[in-house]
Amino acid sequence: MKKDLLKLLDLTREDITKILDVADQMKYNQKHGLPHDCLKGKTLAMIFEKNSTRTRVSFEVGVYQMGGHALFLSGKESQIGRGEPIADTARVLSRYCDGIMIRTYAQAEVEELAKYATIPVINGLTDFAHPCQVLADLMTVREKMTRLEGLKLCFIGDGNNMANSLIVGGLKCGMDVSVACPEGYDPDPRVLDFAKSVTDAKFTLCRDPEEAIADADVVITDVWASMGQEEAQKRRMAFEGVYQVNDTLMKLAHPGAMVQHCLPAHRGEEITAEVFEAHADEIFEEAENRLHAQKAVLSLLMGEN
Repeated sequence: MKKDLLKLLDLTREDITKILDVADQMKYNQKHGLPHDCLKGKTLAMIFEKNSTRTRVSFEVGVYQMGGHALFLSGKESQIGRGEPIADTARVLSRYCDGIMIRTYAQAEVEELAKYATIPVINGLTDFAHPCQVLADLMTVREKMTRLEGLKLCFIGDGNNMANSLIVGGLKCGMDVSVACPEGYDPDPRVLDFAKSVTDAKFTLCRDPEEAIADADVVITDVWASMGQEEAQKRRMAFEGVYQVNDTLMKLAHPGAMVQHCLPAHRGEEITAEVFEAHADEIFEEAENRLHAQKAVLSLLMGEN
């Protein structure tokens, strides 16, 4: 049966743990020069309707390191950007390639692509979810903290795709999750419904960052206006002066708390330069782990496992 990675809501805790375990092995193999060419002779089609640095580079490098080939398809330069139905694109690419990664706007587009494709489809980012990034985040936290279960994860900022996926991924791994965002910028209702159903971890949604960050082991933030979102000035007014990870706020977190940011970071807005640089090693380890976590996903979906 074909397997996909469309959103973390589709995965079990065991699925996530398996991906993280394989990611750890992928990282070990690369660091020690051990062969891991399970994609030899295979091709990944990469559709980009949103611009990217980390997603494109990490997927392209990862496929190469695993012996395969990644093919970049710009939404503006391919037929999908000129009105070809998603269903037709899915069926064509399924006859050429062994997997599809798409970075786009609507989650429904990814779901439809997967419906008609006969090869695995990976969500590289939508407005609803960012599963690959959060898998890298969880990998990084587990590396530093040696566990996930029982930790408290705090997200401060817009209830965007990052917040959605962090809530789901964190709760599924047994982490308590707290989110602080302005009124009108809450996470997706589908995610909040899921959070209500969780019984073995605690979820809190509040307006006060001080309440959310209290005793947090992991503090995560993201830009106030995600790519493609308008009304930047309106958003600045809603977030500025309150929803910023700074030294004062970090004093309320658990001693030794780590900070994560999916990048790019707007220093002086959602995070101060001082906090960013104090936790830069953790943040750029998180960025590196995009490579290893995605290689794990590619291996499990496209490799010989």
